[in-house]
Amino acid sequence: MSSTDDRSTRARIRDAAIEAVVEAGPGGLTARNVAARAGVSAGSVIHHFGSMDELRDACDHHIVSEVRRLKAAAMARGAQVDPIASLRDAADGPPLMAYLARTMVDGTPRVTDLVREMVADAVVHMKEGAASGLLNELDDPEGCATILTIWSLGALVLHDHVEALLGVDLLSPSVQADPTYIRRYMAPAFELLSGGMVTAEAAAGIAAAMAAADTTPADPAPTKDS
Repeated sequence: MSSTDDRSTRARIRDAAIEAVVEAGPGGLTARNVAARAGVSAGSVIHHFGSMDELRDACDHHIVSEVRRLKAAAMARGAQVDPIASLRDAADGPPLMAYLARTMVDGTPRVTDLVREMVADAVVHMKEGAASGLLNELDDPEGCATILTIWSLGALVLHDHVEALLGVDLLSPSVQADPTYIRRYMAPAFELLSGGMVTAEAAAGIAAAMAAADTTPADPAPTKDS
């Protein structure tokens, strides 16, 4: 960032709020804390956003918008996508992964809405990727988008274990530039997503078994008397 901060006051407050959540979780999102980071008064925080809940909403929407922008750009590049360049683009924006990691453990309806929005975006991105030649057509894009989103967010929540097992700090602001991240996290993920780990013969058998199970009537839900 240049030495001259030309962001609006509202943007500075929002970005300061994101930093507060990254450092201390949602509990760190207080008017006084955000004001000190943004260089404004606590009254200015409320003046620009109305309430801390509305400020939190603005942070959530900004993070999701950044994720949406980066993924849409990657999908539009099609088969010529450069994932390393995409990571560098992400490094220039807000701390996306750290914010999501802190937010996902909130356990409030707000988080449910946030995840639903990210899944809906993922469905769009998958369809865009298929149209651009980057991704294969999927039989169930909604289901696949849900699973991939949950897996990705789960890795952020379990970031301590990722670091212990792989030596990769997903919450580091410079993780995108870390060769260890590319070699030990991205490369295995790409292998699983591109080549898979199940042989064609086994996959055919598993698909047949799942198709058969899908046509089998489910057992009735147990009652209080059963």
